[in-house]
Amino acid sequence: MKGINRRDFLKLGLLSAGVMAFRSGPHPYFAPNRDITDFEQGKRLGRVFDLVEVKSKPDPASATVKTLYEDNIIEWQRDVIGVPLTITPTNYRWVETPDGYVPATRVQPTMAILNQPLASLPQQKSDVGFWGEVTVPYLEMTLANPPARAPKLQEQIAANQPFRAYYSQVFWVDDLKLDDNGNTLYHMVEKYGSYGDEFWADARGVKPLTAEDLAPIHPDVTDKKIVVDLSHQTLSCYEGKDEVLFTRVSTGAKYNSEGQIVDNWSTPVGDYHVINRKYASIHMAGGSAASGYELFAVNWTCIFATGGVALHSTFWHNNYGEPMSHGCVNIPPDEAKFVYRWSLPQVDYDDGHVEQLGYAGTNVQVIE
Repeated sequence: MKGINRRDFLKLGLLSAGVMAFRSGPHPYFAPNRDITDFEQGKRLGRVFDLVEVKSKPDPASATVKTLYEDNIIEWQRDVIGVPLTITPTNYRWVETPDGYVPATRVQPTMAILNQPLASLPQQKSDVGFWGEVTVPYLEMTLANPPARAPKLQEQIAANQPFRAYYSQVFWVDDLKLDDNGNTLYHMVEKYGSYGDEFWADARGVKPLTAEDLAPIHPDVTDKKIVVDLSHQTLSCYEGKDEVLFTRVSTGAKYNSEGQIVDNWSTPVGDYHVINRKYASIHMAGGSAASGYELFAVNWTCIFATGGVALHSTFWHNNYGEPMSHGCVNIPPDEAKFVYRWSLPQVDYDDGHVEQLGYAGTNVQVIE
């Protein structure tokens, strides 16, 4: 596989996984707040991760039609094959929009699905509430218990930036209320890893996930194995010799945001790993301000190696097929949810978390 070199990584800059989510200063270009009903329903949409140029052809050398900024929303008309960007040499996909073409790596695939708010919260076995999945491109979040505690949130407030949850993220909902306009708001929290920040958000942008939605897949099958191929940046799930899932992924990055080679971000090779901790959603943070990351509500997390190396969902990049992470295996949301439900150990719905000692979980083999 053609890799990404140091010069190209310097061009890529803050697009590396996690680094993009932890800026050192204000972002001058940020899509303004919009009413949740303004998102066009029934169409494929895309959310722009950061500044990107719309091109007249699916070719970075073609004319620039316009410039889009973070959280701008595009109509995702279709996928086309074009000329890859130098910084993403294995990704040939572009998105055709009404205005031109943008690299698919720079846009999160989304939709806008509005949900009927609940009138009351469901009683679970040990708790009241539910796991809620964001079903709009972005969801405005209002801090329910100021002041902000998480460094990323403090930074965004200081820079007068809105705080948003993004399509496919999962939070625990433990309360609801009506706003002054009669709209239902959900009280959304991170059960695990949180600094303690709590939020209110428009309930129409959150889908309640049921226990059936998160029920184990093929729970009676014990001969399960996950293979992560670093050379090809792929993941496969096997039941015996049968491959039941195949997807492109992003594993540990080779360079930091300063273009320096980093060995400590590599995904650990070996055939001895097992999944021993799982979270429906968890707050992740690590590193330094220069090359660190902080991410709210990283869902479908399955930890399999020392240091918290995990398989998990991804909402901050769409560059699968290229190494992007700080060691974890970044997986598209739907496929990550499959891995979470399919792998062992099983997770109780209420807790959204399981931890076990030993080697009874699903085997994860990382090969080169």
